[in-house]
Amino acid sequence: MIDAKTFWNQRFQEHMKETSRYLRYIFNGHIAIAMIFFISALAYYYQQWLMDLPDSFPTAWIVGIAFGLVASYSPVRTLLKEPDLIFLLPAEHQLGDYFKRCLYYSFIIQLYLIFLVAAALGPLYFASYPGLGTRHYLMMLAVILIAKGWNMLANWWMLKERNANIRLTDQLVRGVISVLLFYFLAQGEWIFASIVTIFLVAIMLYAYYLSRKKAGLAFDLLVSKDQARMRTFYRIANMFTDVPHLKNTVKKRHSLVRLLLAPVRYRQDQTFTYLYRITFVRSSDYLGMYLRLVAIGCLAIWFVPNLWVKIAFAILFLYLSAFQMMSLWNHHRTVAWLDLYPIKQEWKQTAMLKGLTQLMVVQTVVFTLLFVIQANWLGAVIVLIGGLAFSAAFIQGYVKQKLV
Repeated sequence: MIDAKTFWNQRFQEHMKETSRYLRYIFNGHIAIAMIFFISALAYYYQQWLMDLPDSFPTAWIVGIAFGLVASYSPVRTLLKEPDLIFLLPAEHQLGDYFKRCLYYSFIIQLYLIFLVAAALGPLYFASYPGLGTRHYLMMLAVILIAKGWNMLANWWMLKERNANIRLTDQLVRGVISVLLFYFLAQGEWIFASIVTIFLVAIMLYAYYLSRKKAGLAFDLLVSKDQARMRTFYRIANMFTDVPHLKNTVKKRHSLVRLLLAPVRYRQDQTFTYLYRITFVRSSDYLGMYLRLVAIGCLAIWFVPNLWVKIAFAILFLYLSAFQMMSLWNHHRTVAWLDLYPIKQEWKQTAMLKGLTQLMVVQTVVFTLLFVIQANWLGAVIVLIGGLAFSAAFIQGYVKQKLV
């Protein structure tokens, strides 16, 4: 006999211990300072931009899409593990209270995203629809909480369905309906919003009908989805500290591999150059993170009007990219074969420093080109010289001391 409440408390405590262990590394001093600077600068220029907001700006669509996606994306965290496929399957009928608590927990931990989106879009909405006012926006916030709960229930019911195409279609339909619901609400169109709400309820009832036809829970699907979400969390945490039990995925990317490996000579001292380049390209962690940071930095430089803030953003994202890519040094730490190769340790350090320098130089050139495109010649010169100088100082003064 399983006590569902005790079982939930045990799993919840284990989960919180595991996540809090890595969260303190993610939100360390370096990242906190960078985030405060980035958010403060964005908030200032966001407020300046709202003062000249054009009347034709599609605020309703932006609010509708943002609120609709936040409401429709409602994954359920079950905290299940692989051994549960064997040991909990016979006791499924005793776990009703456990899964209810999973739903409550999943709803609560996703509230932060709702409030972040609502806080970010609030000034834009008030500037576009001053006549509707704060009460209407708070009403929309209440509706998104209700819609979030509905979508989470529908998502839970659909987890009994093993056909991935049916689950995907259901999620897409609910997403589109949720976007339309908040689009009409943003404009105060109550009649159309009511009609769309009826469709959303109908989709929910259909999901419930499908779930009632299934014999039981798809435990393997629940475990795989929970493991996928934990892998995402571990990948993020692995950029800040070592995560020994992270299961990395590898992607082929043949064309990009050939392009980056072509200059590498077939020599002993080039072993780690080869290894780091192919790891950077084929691992699921590094290339995507690097490109995202470059893209966000480009957007910040492009849209921020002040020259010195542009330059500050360029240096900030150079630092963030290099800091994240430093985890390449420990990526193969568990591979014992590397210790058996007749390769000098200084070749490994040289390859890492050279690789990071090249990534920072490429990023500096990209940022400089943005200034050139905008005909901001002073900014281009400062970013080019300052970026290269910062890269050299950061690599030699900070990174080199950490590679031990």
